[in-house]
Amino acid sequence: MLNQYDKHLLINVFLLLLAGCASDVARPPLDSTAQVYQPVPPPVQTYPQQAPPAFSQQPLLPPEQAAGHYAANAVSGTYARSLGVQSFIKKMVQQHGFSESYLNGLFSTANRLDSVIKLENPPPSTGPSKPSPGSWTRYRNKFLTEAHISNGVEFWRNNAAAIQRASATYGVDPEYIVGIIGVETYFGKNFGKTCIFDALTTLSFDTYRRSQYFTSELENFLLMTRDEGFDPRKPQGSWAGAMGFGQFMPSSFRRLAVDFDQDGRRDLWDPQDAIGSVAHYFSRSGWQYHSPVTQPGAAANNPAIIELSTYEGPEYWYIHPNFKVIKKYNNSNKYAMAVHQLAQAIKQRYTRS
Repeated sequence: MLNQYDKHLLINVFLLLLAGCASDVARPPLDSTAQVYQPVPPPVQTYPQQAPPAFSQQPLLPPEQAAGHYAANAVSGTYARSLGVQSFIKKMVQQHGFSESYLNGLFSTANRLDSVIKLENPPPSTGPSKPSPGSWTRYRNKFLTEAHISNGVEFWRNNAAAIQRASATYGVDPEYIVGIIGVETYFGKNFGKTCIFDALTTLSFDTYRRSQYFTSELENFLLMTRDEGFDPRKPQGSWAGAMGFGQFMPSSFRRLAVDFDQDGRRDLWDPQDAIGSVAHYFSRSGWQYHSPVTQPGAAANNPAIIELSTYEGPEYWYIHPNFKVIKKYNNSNKYAMAVHQLAQAIKQRYTRS
């Protein structure tokens, strides 16, 4: 039989056991940090990418395969008797190592484009040119439309990662990358449908005003297609030979286009490569990041003040160095102002949405 002391001892032991069990329930797990709540970011909204033209998805053509595809002993067809074409072929063989058989076969497929000749050689003016009232208003209305702004926002959303990376890589404000592509090709909806090879061949050997310039572009075009593995008859663009989202001429392509998606090929019909290439073009032309482009001014005898004609009267704008960078893309005050105003309108809508 237990005495009084033993009873108290047993009671105390029992109470201690109960306290230990209670403390075990309340004790947090050893890896307490694993239980800390971490907010889950919302899913990233994605948009369908616009597919580039089919030719840019074709495999690269080995030079020997391309040469076999266009092999001929002599030029036949439209340019069979062209001394200019024969001289050009000899130059490409001697200076750049092209196969003569390949170029004979390629130029045998060339078509003379009468529409291109007419565009390059407009009819002579019948009198002195006169300023056209409202010319800026009409030009602006082609690009500052609801459709351009909404499609610009969609293009930015679809390609946000590439645009952000290009802006950071080259120090170019993103809205101007988008603005250029909007003015040039309506965000890829209007690349042009003219065979670049036919256009440049026509301009080189059937026109005279700028034939030397276009012969140089034809030379760069053939070098470009060899470097990038394009079939020369596949790329399409403007009647003057401009290509892709940013409408680069072949010489600009070879000098400034970049393989921004790192797939081993510079392809300006691919939005990522085009975005990086436009940013690279701006950077190499002297773009100043986060610096002004233009602002309203007043009439003055100042080379930094430009005048634009509207139906309500002249507008005066003070232009900064970045405005001149845009003009290196196209040497027109109206063009540069359209790019600027479209870029700002798209940025405002994009950041608000």
